[in-house]
Amino acid sequence: MAAEMYATVPLKIQDWAPEDRPREKLLQKGAAALTDAELLAVLIGSGTRNTSVVMLAQHILKMNGNSLQELAKRSVQELQRFRGIGAAKAIAIVCAMELTRRRTHEPFRKKELVNSSFKAYKLLQPDLTDKSIEEFWILLLNRANYLIKKIKVSSGGTSRTIVDAKFLFRLVLDHQAVSIILAHNHPSGNTVPSTADIELTSSLDKAGKLLDIAVLDHIIFTDRNYFSFSDEGML
Repeated sequence: MAAEMYATVPLKIQDWAPEDRPREKLLQKGAAALTDAELLAVLIGSGTRNTSVVMLAQHILKMNGNSLQELAKRSVQELQRFRGIGAAKAIAIVCAMELTRRRTHEPFRKKELVNSSFKAYKLLQPDLTDKSIEEFWILLLNRANYLIKKIKVSSGGTSRTIVDAKFLFRLVLDHQAVSIILAHNHPSGNTVPSTADIELTSSLDKAGKLLDIAVLDHIIFTDRNYFSFSDEGML
């Protein structure tokens, strides 16, 4: 008796192994692990009744010579000629291609090395000068002390701002920083740290040590001068 043959039918994305689904694959392995078709499929979001989103993406690429440069030339109207691509999906593809083009032509921006309290102070001047209320900022740094990003954590009254340590360190971990510099301004112009400033610095330093994140400094900012906890041997 002949062995029964299994019919081959296209599988829907939900029938794939989780590690093969584009979104799940991206989360587990990173965007670099996805093929061009899989990346395009994530942008498109869904296929048609008879075509999976990856098959639709493969078809679009094939009709453009499997070239992202050719795909980038397509207008919204041209992309809508593919069954399953409506205006919203076509716009998403066009916008993604335009972002890629802009990134290619974006001028190189030199990374800022933050190797002194003065450099940290200068980096914060555009953000904290002439402020009438207190704001708390952090400088996120990589292992070589280059700036990843500066972020305002909170703002408050004229004499104090509240800092949520859980929120602060969540930002640090999300950006994969290994060290930080704390900073807040004193609208009064007085650079002397208050008792609350000292206690906050100590508590954040201890929390950072538990997470293997170094708190390198705490800058008290005024328009004319600054105070550095590190320079004064208080960190």
